Order: sequence, then structure tokens, then C-alpha cells
Amino acid sequence: PPGPVQARSAWRLEALWQQLEPLLPGLTVEVVDSVDSTNTELIARARGSAGRRQADTLPALLVAEHQTRGRGRQGREWQSGRGASLTFSLALPLAPASWSGLSLAVGVALADALDGLDSAGSAPHLGLKWPNDLWLLDAPGRGRKLAGVLIETAAVGNKRLCVVGVGINVLPLPAPGALASGQAALSELAPPRSAAQALHAVAAPLARALLRFQAEGFAPFAPAYARRDLLLGQAITTTLAELPHGVAQGVDDSGALRVQDTATPPRVHRVNSGEVSVRLLTTT
Repeated sequence: PPGPVQARSAWRLEALWQQLEPLLPGLTVEVVDSVDSTNTELIARARGSAGRRQADTLPALLVAEHQTRGRGRQGREWQSGRGASLTFSLALPLAPASWSGLSLAVGVALADALDGLDSAGSAPHLGLKWPNDLWLLDAPGRGRKLAGVLIETAAVGNKRLCVVGVGINVLPLPAPGALASGQAALSELAPPRSAAQALHAVAAPLARALLRFQAEGFAPFAPAYARRDLLLGQAITTTLAELPHGVAQGVDDSGALRVQDTATPPRVHRVNSGEVSVRLLTTT
């Protein structure tokens, strides 16, 4: 096929590359058997090739059939299992006017691609938990974690490389870990998807969302995010000393979480991604 694609028949990499390369010229697509972290690997490759003409920031999609040291937000470990998880990273140079709300825009793209809603009026099966998790909804404001997003950037040459790492539970993990919410899997959705099918479903929508975010920021994603906002109207706790608990009031046009405190009269605070870990008061 045209372009540098490593053949692995189960993943249909040629078809994936042909779908993505018009959006991301110069793209490479690769599946590896095992790696510590796809984000870490792509950043290391980019920095190692910085001396080569243009090679440092060409787009790259890296899929790992198994991650040995997958990472989530704030350094948390992301559990994965061979065949039970989809773990991949997409790296590309990005230069938005503001980075605020990028993880939310990514979440919207992934949820819309995976949900398979019948019509615009259908109730979503997947919710978005600010700032970077996808949950399978069991009831309004309640559910279990299905997927997570980790976004990192690195200066490479005179450009900023954006690396979007995605981890999706495809099948129930043998050891589900200690998540208070519990864990969900794509096998619970209709139609169920394999890791390869899930990748083909989300890769192009993710690429288009990143390019749109670069051009327009978070604002055009805000209505779709609001539709899936797991926290909206829910009593939550935070780790901020000045805001131990409150009620989530959605997000603003920059993607900041709006939280109403319990003061008299109540005030609404803006909470930025990275400042706080948000927890629902109760989960089921």
C-alpha cells in the first residue's frame, strides 16, 4: 500500500491508513505487541528524531496490543489486558489558540463514535465525566468507567507535539481493580466491538476533532459535551480546600467545570482541568 504501514491483518492497517492519511498527511500507522506506554513511546521517538528534517512532528498512530505501564491522569496506572483493551496514542503537531477543553473535545469525539445512537433524540448510553473519562451510563448521573484519555504535549523543534492517549475496555478485565465506580466494557454495548473494530470506529472522528479544535477551540464541542455531561446537576466533592463539595453546573466555553458551592448566597467557581480530582458523592 502507499505509505509506511506495518502489516497486521487483524487490525486492517492499510484500510485505516487510507482513511486517516487524507486528514493527517505523512501519517504512519503501527501496531506493536507490547510497550510500556504508547504516549511515552511516541514522545521519545519524536524527541529522538528531532534532528531529521520534518520527521520529528509527522503524525503517528501507535497501537499496543499490551501496555505494561499504561498511565492515566495524575500518574495513575491504567489497567489493560491483551485482547481485552484498546490502547493507542495519536501524535500530531497542534497549535490551537488555547489548549483549554481539549480533553473534553476528545471525549465527545470518542463517545459519539462509540455510542451508535439511533437518532439525535436518543438518550446517550455513554456519559463524559470531567475532565477525561467515558462512562457507561447505568442511570442519570451514575455509571461505570469505560475509557480514559491522557493528553500530553512536548516541544519538538519549533513545534508543539500533541499526543492523545486513549484506553478503552473492550472486554471485562479479569482483575477489575479498585475503581469505586466499577468498570464497564464495550462488550456491553450494541453492537459489541473488538479492539480493532473500536479503533476503526474512533480513529477518524478523533483526528477530525483534533483538527477542528485547533481551528475553533472547545466552543463548538460544548453542546455535545453538555448532552453527555455525567456530572451536570450532581453533588460532587473535590480536593480543593476552598471547595470541598458543591453541585456541578456544567462547563463553560473554555471547558472549565462550573461548581456551585454551599455558601449563602451560593457562588459558582470555575475549576480548570489539572487542578482537581472530582468525585461524585455516591456511585452505583
